Amino acid sequence: MSCLFMFYFGMIMFFMKKKHILMMLMSLEFLSLTMLLLLLNFLVNFMYDLNILVYFIIIMVCEAVMGLCLVTLMVRTHGSDYSKSSLIYSC
Repeated sequence: MSCLFMFYFGMIMFFMKKKHILMMLMSLEFLSLTMLLLLLNFLVNFMYDLNILVYFIIIMVCEAVMGLCLVTLMVRTHGSDYSKSSLIYSC
């Protein structure tokens, strides 16, 4: 029950923190960790093999690295991680 509360809290934080892209990435990582806990709970309760957790963690790390690379590139090109600043330069 607490994992579902954490998931809903992460979704609320993702939709409320649209000003900074870094905050949006952090809320997405929080959602990924919550999904990892849900998956772990499911696998332990139904006595499945836990090897799939390794693949899920690898995907989470790759997603985090890609997000940080994109934020770094955006800060270098646009000067900040505000989501509105990238829209100004695109027009």
